[in-house]
Amino acid sequence: MAEVFREFIGSGDPRLLAALSPAERRDAVLHAHAYLTAEDSTARAWLSPAMAALQEMPTHYSRNDLEWALQVLLDDLPSHTETPFWVPVLIALSLDPADLSGLGDRLSAALAALHTGWEFSTEGMRLLTPLYGRAIARVSGIPGDLLMAVGQARRPSAELETLLTDPQVHEAFWFAAELPKLAPTKAWLREADARLAASPRVKEAVAAMLGAYRAGAGEVWDYIDGLLRGLVWFQSRTPGEESTKLISDLAVVAGSPQRRGGARVVAPKAATAAIEVLGDRPGDAPVRALAVLSLTTRSRTLLPRVQAALERIGRARGWAPGEALELSVDDHGLDASGRRTWSLGDDEAGVVEIIGGKARLRAYRGGEVLRAVPPAWKDALAEARAAVTELNKALGVERRRVEDLLSQERVWERDTWVARYLDHPVTGAFARPLIWQASADGTSWVSGLPVPTGDGWTLSDQDAAPGPGWRVRLWHPALAGPAEVARWRDRMVEAGLRQPIKQAFREVYLLTPAESETRLYSNRFAAHVLHYRQANALMRERGWAANYLGGWSDGYHGEAKKEVAAGQWQAVFYHDWVDGSTWEQAFCTTDQVRFERRDGRGWEAAPLTEVPPLVLSEAMRDVDLFVGLTSIAADDTWRDRGEDRFQAYWSGTAFGELTPRAEIRRDVLARLLPRLTVGKHCELSERFLRVRGKLGAYRIHLGSGNIRMEPDDAYLCIVPNRAPAGRFSLPFDDDVVLSVILSKAIMLAADDRITDETIVSQIRRGRP
Repeated sequence: MAEVFREFIGSGDPRLLAALSPAERRDAVLHAHAYLTAEDSTARAWLSPAMAALQEMPTHYSRNDLEWALQVLLDDLPSHTETPFWVPVLIALSLDPADLSGLGDRLSAALAALHTGWEFSTEGMRLLTPLYGRAIARVSGIPGDLLMAVGQARRPSAELETLLTDPQVHEAFWFAAELPKLAPTKAWLREADARLAASPRVKEAVAAMLGAYRAGAGEVWDYIDGLLRGLVWFQSRTPGEESTKLISDLAVVAGSPQRRGGARVVAPKAATAAIEVLGDRPGDAPVRALAVLSLTTRSRTLLPRVQAALERIGRARGWAPGEALELSVDDHGLDASGRRTWSLGDDEAGVVEIIGGKARLRAYRGGEVLRAVPPAWKDALAEARAAVTELNKALGVERRRVEDLLSQERVWERDTWVARYLDHPVTGAFARPLIWQASADGTSWVSGLPVPTGDGWTLSDQDAAPGPGWRVRLWHPALAGPAEVARWRDRMVEAGLRQPIKQAFREVYLLTPAESETRLYSNRFAAHVLHYRQANALMRERGWAANYLGGWSDGYHGEAKKEVAAGQWQAVFYHDWVDGSTWEQAFCTTDQVRFERRDGRGWEAAPLTEVPPLVLSEAMRDVDLFVGLTSIAADDTWRDRGEDRFQAYWSGTAFGELTPRAEIRRDVLARLLPRLTVGKHCELSERFLRVRGKLGAYRIHLGSGNIRMEPDDAYLCIVPNRAPAGRFSLPFDDDVVLSVILSKAIMLAADDRITDETIVSQIRRGRP
């Protein structure tokens, strides 16, 4: 017996056990369980298929054997291989249900533990999970794996657990979980149709399980993700708006990042299936769901599928590129003024309204706004508070979509523009403060801000309102002359206007002679050293999908990609891991930026001279943002703790030439300083804001925000509060460094009143 056991462990050949009697096989299997649980080595993971083969071999087990096997497993849970999980479940499935009484909790604990091992094989877990589910079903009537799926949903229903007691539902769900590929075969779909037709409870259970995930979920385990994928295809067999809405909601949840800005999504298999299904479903719900995913997911595998599904819908409905996104914006029940009211009687009401690009709930009594919502109104306005949450999510997505229009040369018919942008309660919050251009003939364009009239809209700088047949486009400084750009910037500052999307003061990046020479790539932002984790997070926040770098075999080279111009172009930003980086101090270096033109479902490299000016400018603007905010040269404390190997880079960049983003800061400051009290203490030079204090003079670099003190250029370290400054109003809100520069200027102009000893000691060093 011992010899057979050793030979089986060494070879993994199940035929060795098949040749034994049932009693001998029991002894060998129990010996194997004790050995494998104690060893817990990835070197034994290959034995899992041999253990799976035991399902076909009758073996004489007892309840005592199961109790012992569970005890051994749970007392010393494996973390390297799932192989030790086989024996307990095989024993449980071989016993009579009566012999399992009282062991349901221990089987459930084993099932839960199966999903905690980092090195367990996906295939082994896929095979083991439903087996444990079946074993638990023999005790409780509800399969443990299906109950586990219910537990991962954020809002399961009691009705769902009742439906899961039906054996036909069990079999249908296990069939769904076994779908091996992204898309099912025709034979699989026929079998799904037969199961749906055989029992109405199967159809109800499928909808109930998917509905349980409508409110969201955390990271979904792989087996449950596979189950949801199969259930999506089950649901696709049910026509109608409600079925489409259910799949749409599931797509948004499954395709959402597990953490904000991350690339890993909640349930990638289910999301992929839902995206494929939605590409062929009618109605507005699929377009809305796909539009949300196109702007929120950072998965490099999901994004191309989302774009392909949107293109499929667009072709079928005759839409232009990008048109699907603007047609899918929900109004969330708001009226034309961007308000939704919940009447509470006696001239009292709760009103959800969009103010400054954010949804807020405000309380009104007698037509007057109250300082706060009365606590007594809390329950009555629960729906209104939920509406605020959903509306703010939608506003975040829509802001991104409208900003992305700046990389396109879209032109709208006047009536279409009014309906989709100015009159829309959600989109209008961002569109109405922007500069637009109108033309009657498509050649002569007049720019202006939207202004309401008695019967519609006009543009502020037009003598007459644009009429039917006129065309409208979004104004971009890259396509305007210097005089016009200066006029709009002056106007914004003089009128105290604040645009929700930086437009008048938007940075412009034109093709340089050096980039014409390099043809296929730009080195404009190469050779910078960035704080990697911050840079990666910012890339994802700006819609760039990137692989994650680290000290592993494929983690040394990064490519961040972003589709622009309604998916017709793609920008690629190369960056590399810095050897010697650690988790605490992770750095990357920047490299080339390239552009690719869409070629069917793929991409073709394009010379920079062929890249549309708006595409080039908008992509370069993002890369400048990554460098400007996450470079070690912008780190106020770097000089105190920086590494010698980066010192030359820091010294050359922290006070070096300005990028277009920094040049915009100088432009803004030139207009703002004469209006500010601190302005009389300041003067602008090519790269610095010079501030005269009582104790000395200081030069703040307009690119990094770093400070040098006169007359010896000594470095002054002031770690800023990164919260938005509240003493002055800026015409846009997306430049933290500008706020920091102004805050530092205000502080240094009154340097004799600074009380922070770390700053005072630096200022007084070398001074009497």
